Amino acid sequence: TPKGSCLESVKIAIDTGYRHIDGAFVYCNEHEVGQAIREKIAEGKIKREDIFYCGKLWNTCHPPELVRPTLEKTLKILQLDYVDLYIIELPMAFKPGDAIYPKDENGKFIYHKTDLCATWEAMEACKDAGLAKSIGVSNFNRRQLEMILNKPGLKYKPVSNQVECHPYFTQPKLLEFCRQHDIVIVGYSPLGTSRDETWVNVSSPPLLKDPLLNAIGKKYNKTAAQIALRFSIQRGVVVIPKSFNPQRIRENFQIFDFSLTEKEMKEIEALNKNVRYVELLM
Repeated sequence: TPKGSCLESVKIAIDTGYRHIDGAFVYCNEHEVGQAIREKIAEGKIKREDIFYCGKLWNTCHPPELVRPTLEKTLKILQLDYVDLYIIELPMAFKPGDAIYPKDENGKFIYHKTDLCATWEAMEACKDAGLAKSIGVSNFNRRQLEMILNKPGLKYKPVSNQVECHPYFTQPKLLEFCRQHDIVIVGYSPLGTSRDETWVNVSSPPLLKDPLLNAIGKKYNKTAAQIALRFSIQRGVVVIPKSFNPQRIRENFQIFDFSLTEKEMKEIEALNKNVRYVELLM
């Protein structure tokens, strides 16, 4: 993000009423997020315990001995004593080192063989040390979740699984599996995504242009984005919409003054195309 834009956006979000902030070391803006939180605490607007901050363990840091030092580095950047949630960002590892996206001379990613269960044990140790209040995962499928859940000597199960989730990609099977195991689904890209072909599958049309979402929006005097967010919230999916636009930051928050009918929920569910916008081709 351009210098300062993240700082301002987080301050506006906190003033608007947001309390859950989804961050990551790999976003390279945790220093601004931490500053925004600290400034709002100093203003007396919030207390630290009002904020729910999620940090992420990047792919180059999966070896167990790197997990705690990586989280400690994140806390130092944030200038906070703990994160509320720390998650494994992807169930795959890159070669450890300074390069965030390590590549060989042919431009191919350099992967690293690690044991997710060993990484998870190091995450558990971070929770025991009080550096993370809770621990979870991201972009894990059922098989990968089962590997952790069935791990001998499991101390803490993942509290959440952050995955792409929205009306065009509703994740019904994964949602049901996670519900059975008390794992909360946190939906990223709940409004679809940008149309950046370098990392987005643009074969699906933009979610917010969807005729049904716009028609239901007209009925409630809401935008298609507000309908999409309300849909997720009503089915028990946590949403983390991203915006740097002050008006949209406030708009995305105004979804608690109406409810969709059962019929509307079913109609929106039927939009599912089972196609991801974020293909994670790596």
